[in-house]
Amino acid sequence: MATDRVDALVIFGATGDLAKLETFPALVGLVDRGVLTVPVIGVAKSGWNLDRFREYAAQSLRDNNMDPESPPARTMLGLLRYVDGDLDDAATYEAMSQEMGKDCRRALFYLEVPPVLFGRIAEGIAGAGRADGARVMVEKPFGTDLASAIALDRTMHAHFPEDAIYRVDHWLGLDPLNDVLVARFANSMFEPLLDRDHVESIQITMAEAFDVADRGRFYDHTGAIRDVVQNHMLQVLATVIADPPDGSGPDSWLDAKSRVISALRPLTPADAVRGQYDGYREVEGVDPLSTVETYVAVRLALDSWRWSGVPILIRAGKTMPVTATEVSIRFRPVPFDVFGVSRTRLRNTLRFRIWPNTEIGLALAGKKPGAGREPQLQDLVFAEDSGADMRPYDRLIGAALDGNRVLFARQDTVEAAWRVVDPVLGDVVPVHSYQRGTWGPKEADSLLSNGDDWHDPTG
Repeated sequence: MATDRVDALVIFGATGDLAKLETFPALVGLVDRGVLTVPVIGVAKSGWNLDRFREYAAQSLRDNNMDPESPPARTMLGLLRYVDGDLDDAATYEAMSQEMGKDCRRALFYLEVPPVLFGRIAEGIAGAGRADGARVMVEKPFGTDLASAIALDRTMHAHFPEDAIYRVDHWLGLDPLNDVLVARFANSMFEPLLDRDHVESIQITMAEAFDVADRGRFYDHTGAIRDVVQNHMLQVLATVIADPPDGSGPDSWLDAKSRVISALRPLTPADAVRGQYDGYREVEGVDPLSTVETYVAVRLALDSWRWSGVPILIRAGKTMPVTATEVSIRFRPVPFDVFGVSRTRLRNTLRFRIWPNTEIGLALAGKKPGAGREPQLQDLVFAEDSGADMRPYDRLIGAALDGNRVLFARQDTVEAAWRVVDPVLGDVVPVHSYQRGTWGPKEADSLLSNGDDWHDPTG
């Protein structure tokens, strides 16, 4: 609603990589859709002026194959303001406040900075008298374990209430993940089958064909569990299996996701397999003796009436055969095997491709052409798209400008996710080597149920 709109967008860390790669192109999309009409104030310590800042934004658009002379781009560049200053200096926040204007009653503050700076910035915003009624977007990682996430939350809540904090997980802005919601709740045929009586297993695979490249120094302090499982993959899982939202409003969906992640049992070392691709330790910035995982597979159990006893497997890794993220929901076999389906291990499967494109498929058994009645699987692909007309950060920033929290992670969900992975962080689980171009260490097969196999996405 219009009453929920903000009067200014303030971006801390506006000269950083995230702004260059994602934020400025997203702002053009917001302008083009008529969502962004307020001043955009960049705050950083780069020794720049406004002209230099605008040129940086224009170059960002060129790097993203966007024309900075197009009408929406020119409008976006005209909305930009800039404050150069030290984040430890109260004068920086006073200058920020002046750029916002005396008529600004509510702002969205976007913290594109490391979490260690969140507290100081929140204090500076409050000191300038701009915290009341404001919203604040913060990037992941929101903590590095459960204890740090709780401490960070305490820091933010010193100046902002929970409903003013928008925790970014950019996967929640992906178009294909929103397709999952529509597929689940706009079709009456799927939801009644998504339970322990009909589903044999659930698998989520996040495969990346590339390595850590020049991110070795960052990655060697993070690893696959912290980088993608605790946040992205558990959010994908919740989107696939959480109970339907009710009529009480958008928060009911956040409640449902929080309940399902809270119902996951904390992992034990027996539930996880870690791997590291050959050559990782030679990457610049990586410890030559590093035991950080570039691959992880986990077997989860959910203590709920709906999903009790259904094995849930998540694996994520680098240097795998393809780049693809896919959810595979495998259904139980037919109760009476008329056509020898069990002999061929045919299973009906509902499949959601989340990245890099959209695809929803249903594997159905039909008759193999020719004499007899031998069954074979056929994949019915009923939604396929190679791209989207909106960037994830376009969708996320737009939602925060409007005060829509449904695309963001809530603190109780963040803490619940850390409780799941906390027991297997660090070197509790040994790390196994695996070759580039494979699906990870063979030890991950030990997590499968008897007779089961991994669902390998295709490119």
